[in-house]
Amino acid sequence: MSSSLLPPRWLIGLDLIEIERVTEALERHPERFRARCFTEREVEELDRKPHPPQSYAGRFAAKEAVGKALGTGVHFTWREIEVAGRGKPTVTLYGWTREVADRKGVVAIDVSITHSRTTSAAVAIAILAPEH
Repeated sequence: MSSSLLPPRWLIGLDLIEIERVTEALERHPERFRARCFTEREVEELDRKPHPPQSYAGRFAAKEAVGKALGTGVHFTWREIEVAGRGKPTVTLYGWTREVADRKGVVAIDVSITHSRTTSAAVAIAILAPEH
């Protein structure tokens, strides 16, 4: 790669998860899984979906994709990444995860979530400020 190239203006993360794994977590430890991994707003939205396990899996994959885009992973900080909203979800960061994004110059994060019968997948794009 040429050193004259400009640095990328975005960071990308991708994740996928088997919906069955999330279904099992919701069946075995429904309250603990929800409380550990999702904000109250997310739980309210996801429990109203036609297929909650599929929706929980998609949002979980989105959180993992955000962690990968930031280069940190999601080390028990799932609730610091909120993926919420009707239609195309928005990403809001809190706490340590927000601090990491700020240090890297992230000004916005876009996510896209998709599902098959068995798998949910998400891609996250963290957009960097021009000066970073």
